[in-house]
Amino acid sequence: MAKRTAVKSKPADGINPRQPCPCGSGKRYKACHGAAGGAADVIVARPFQGLAAETELIALREFVPSATVRLPLKDADAREVILASVLPMAAAALVRADGTAFVGLQVQTRSGDLSRDLARAVQWVLTAETGDALPVVGPDDNTNPGRLQDLLDVEASVKPELHADFSWWMPPDNEPTGDVALSLERANAAILPTERVDAPGVHAAYWVDAGDKAHLRWVRPEAEETLLAALARLSVRGELDLGSGSRYAGSFRAHGLLVPVWDLDREMHSSEWASPAEALGARLLTALESLDAEPLTEAERRARDGLRGRQITLR
Repeated sequence: MAKRTAVKSKPADGINPRQPCPCGSGKRYKACHGAAGGAADVIVARPFQGLAAETELIALREFVPSATVRLPLKDADAREVILASVLPMAAAALVRADGTAFVGLQVQTRSGDLSRDLARAVQWVLTAETGDALPVVGPDDNTNPGRLQDLLDVEASVKPELHADFSWWMPPDNEPTGDVALSLERANAAILPTERVDAPGVHAAYWVDAGDKAHLRWVRPEAEETLLAALARLSVRGELDLGSGSRYAGSFRAHGLLVPVWDLDREMHSSEWASPAEALGARLLTALESLDAEPLTEAERRARDGLRGRQITLR
């Protein structure tokens, strides 16, 4: 009997099946997005990896209540698209009555890849008509829309504009009435006062007034273990707070990155934490740079283990 010759088919997208999947999951392509149903089934732990705007996108997705920012699309001729923390009824995308196109970040997802879902919403809104709305990105239909990284200038940073309420949902000079007015009122009532902490070297850091206390939530770009080691070094030195009226509370994981959180004296204005945050950022950078030359001491390793135990994970 003649030997059968195995015929290896080349993926339509040209990716070697044995190479790491471009989504960043850490799996081989053939076991991830290259598998049947892979794009829908695989959880991408770090969906915004590779974007300079990664930390800001995570902040808008997870805890900034009302904010907008222009998406830095690669296609300069495409219509302007505004990325919003949340849209009316948590819509995935909509085109306002004045023609302004929005895509929402705080939305339901139908796949394990938030970046892919957002790319589909962006592609939808680019050709949508005035007044159209996309309630939710539908189940994966294998149209291969790409990912957000394929549509954006990956090197472009962003600086979201924060709003005190959701009045920007409506076009200028358009007063809401009926159910729209009621929905807007309810959304405004749920907002926790939030401000950006702007200082040299401080990015994706937000002051939040939670009622009984205030917090600083700072999305960090470093790998988790590296950041924990640097935080532990500062902790042992007594340098992990932001000065009087603050204390390190812990951290949470969000979309592959750590978000350290500090409790703050809410009697102090948000702007008063800019200089302390700048100083802490400089100390943290020094600690990060020292890790290669100076391994953690026994006390620092214990501190790192303690910090690790004060984490929660957000999907």
